[in-house]
Amino acid sequence: MQYQRIKGTRDILPLEVYQWQYLENFLREYFKRNNYKEIRTPAFEVTELFARGIGDDTDVVSKEMYTFLDKGGNSLTLKPELTAPVMRAYIQNNLEQIAPLTKIYYIDALFRQERPQKGRLRQFHQFGFEILGTPYPEADAETIQTTYELYRELGLKDLQIRLNSIGSRTSRGQYLEILRKALMPFREDFCGTCQERLEKNVLRLFDCKVEFCQQIMTEHAPSILDHLSDEDRLHFKAVCHLLDVSGVPYTIDKTLVRGLDYYTRTTFEITSSLLGAQNAICGGGRYDHLIEDLGGKPTPGVGVASGIERLLLILEQTGGFPIPETNLIYIITLGESARVAGFRLVCELRRIKLNAQMDFLRRSIKAQLRDADREQANWVVILGDEELARKAVILKNMKDGRQTELALDTAAEQITAILQNQS
Repeated sequence: MQYQRIKGTRDILPLEVYQWQYLENFLREYFKRNNYKEIRTPAFEVTELFARGIGDDTDVVSKEMYTFLDKGGNSLTLKPELTAPVMRAYIQNNLEQIAPLTKIYYIDALFRQERPQKGRLRQFHQFGFEILGTPYPEADAETIQTTYELYRELGLKDLQIRLNSIGSRTSRGQYLEILRKALMPFREDFCGTCQERLEKNVLRLFDCKVEFCQQIMTEHAPSILDHLSDEDRLHFKAVCHLLDVSGVPYTIDKTLVRGLDYYTRTTFEITSSLLGAQNAICGGGRYDHLIEDLGGKPTPGVGVASGIERLLLILEQTGGFPIPETNLIYIITLGESARVAGFRLVCELRRIKLNAQMDFLRRSIKAQLRDADREQANWVVILGDEELARKAVILKNMKDGRQTELALDTAAEQITAILQNQS
């Protein structure tokens, strides 16, 4: 039997791993520059964390989670999202005692049992960051601006920011009653899922992609922006003003509510047309009660999460990846004594932190040269019986074809000096 990978997962092969490493290295350097510290949480958590944090009526909790019982009968779930686990870690490890404001980021694998499609897998990866400890609009604006500039530094130009406010819990609760009352006369016209949402979680009706449901919402759903409290309205106005003065473009979208129940006030998404119908690169917003809901002290927060696979798709289309530089020195040998001397030279080069490789298949010099070219070696060292007799090696520059003879005993030091002069 030949085993196959599980549907909705993929193998990241050596020829494309450099793209992931490039992006991960960029992210870590970018967040370090913006004074965020990395956090890592376990691959699974107790199921109740997500049910309580995200919401029982969300699609993530009700349809998509990978949940199982361990040998002790405990219900555990592979992480479907990252904010709730990060909040759990924040509470459990008393991070609020370290500083009144916490800025953290993460890069991690997540799991959702949904229909696989372009840029959306059952095991997928996200990066994101959170600002914890402040209720003020400056944090909302920084989250959006920092995310936007991150994409810009990666060379993305086709970006659209959709922005909305869904109000505080108090004002949203009042709006939900108004919304349900306005839509109830059209109950039988909605799809089955929306009919259920109308009773349980009416705000989720904005997420429906069915055309006739969207038409009803467009024509008959009142705007939440018309039902914000004065405080919520001032907060949203301040966020917009800060984005304006920082030169970040955005469009206010009164239908943007996000798919998780913990959001309050600011919500946003950044999209790109290069992704097709599923065009969201990231999404986030404010959540002023999540830490409290999970058993911590009342602590406001705001954050964002971005899909790595989707971002890689865009970078691949736009040529956003640099050509990988191997800096490889390939040792070509011919003959038993030359192989031994070549192996010793490889070890000497690696001890001084150089990238060195030799052939282990005992192929011809011609075949080894082809392999060095395939491996994108910058240099090859040729060592055969004739060179060994002269106690020498031939160093060849693969870019311009120039060759230099070096003493075998000091070859490592001479190669180092040559490389330093080249840089």
